[in-house]
Amino acid sequence: MKNSRIPAMTLAFSALAFSLGAVADDDFYGIVESRPLDGDVGEWVIGGRTFTATVATEIDTDDGPLDVGACASVDTEGERVEEIESEPAGKCP
Repeated sequence: MKNSRIPAMTLAFSALAFSLGAVADDDFYGIVESRPLDGDVGEWVIGGRTFTATVATEIDTDDGPLDVGACASVDTEGERVEEIESEPAGKCP
């Protein structure tokens, strides 16, 4: 006897996994509140959240310097900070 609910359950779990992945690895926007004093590697506080940049983190200043008070986005993959990027002020809440 074949269980007809298995394909529906597989589809539901696949959709859930996809949506959780989209949320977990999304860009976060906020104002730079603090940043490492010497260079780009270390702890950044952006929009009230702390992110740790490593030598592998891409720093993108195309929309201006990432000084305290600037709008920035942070792209993460799991716990890893992939990129910190300056953004136009209108993108920050």
